[in-house]
Amino acid sequence: MTLTSTDDRRGQLRGSGSPAASTPQNLMVFVLSMALFGLSNILLEVIPDITIGPVDFSVSYFVFVPITLAALVSPFWVALGAPLGEIVFTDLLMGDFSGLAEVEGFIQMFLAVYIAGSVIRNPLSKLQVSIGALLVVIIDKFLSTVVDLAKVVVGVEEAEYVKGLPESVLLLEGIGFVVDILMSGVLFGIIPALWLVPALYGRIEPMLGLQPREPGRRVPGSAPKSAWFILVAALAAIVSFFFAFFEAWDIEIGAVDGDFREQFGNGFLWISVAAVIVVLALAAALFVGWRRKKRNAR
Repeated sequence: MTLTSTDDRRGQLRGSGSPAASTPQNLMVFVLSMALFGLSNILLEVIPDITIGPVDFSVSYFVFVPITLAALVSPFWVALGAPLGEIVFTDLLMGDFSGLAEVEGFIQMFLAVYIAGSVIRNPLSKLQVSIGALLVVIIDKFLSTVVDLAKVVVGVEEAEYVKGLPESVLLLEGIGFVVDILMSGVLFGIIPALWLVPALYGRIEPMLGLQPREPGRRVPGSAPKSAWFILVAALAAIVSFFFAFFEAWDIEIGAVDGDFREQFGNGFLWISVAAVIVVLALAAALFVGWRRKKRNAR
């Protein structure tokens, strides 16, 4: 389905009411994003990586999960919940939590999903959804690559070189960047998102008490187009660099190093799955109660 610029302008002016969400609705979006992205990362734990020489062919995350939600509802709350879901349900519960060093990944993924979801003004546009899926990987992995190179330059980590190719650290980072775009951005990003977004459009929003996003209309919770936002995003990225050095400097404030999966096997992953179900069920029950109370108050 394609829309002309005239249709876009009509979508901007022809709203059937405010799509703004209340606090309980935003929190439900937050928990939904947290639970689904956490669950997807649990699944990734059992998918083996393929290594050919110095190149690692792996899926970093299922991009279609956060980008589908960010295309349909508030990008801000989706971006806030997705990285937290990974930290809580895979890192913390699996005993592989780096403490304050995790702030790096949280900030980078938040910025990636928030910006990518805000770029999508028309959820039914295949081009915009595709760009959004790619942006998640490009922003997150670009920031991660800069951090890795900075660690090598500063000297807190040793570079991985290919024998006979002294400048190969840049080559390996570049190859890894392309692999992440192809695996996470295209295979597990664009392809499923192009099917999921139009399939869920107009169906998931009423369940949350929200109006579907209108093409061409700025959705509440999307990134503002202003210089101050660019400045804040740049400062947040710089802050994430600082936290990235914590692990390299062996500063383990709040770290949990239990390696529960190694101790108890893959069966321990069901603990994380159970935690996801409990959190999602509790949030859903509270949300349904709030909607029922609101309906009775009318």
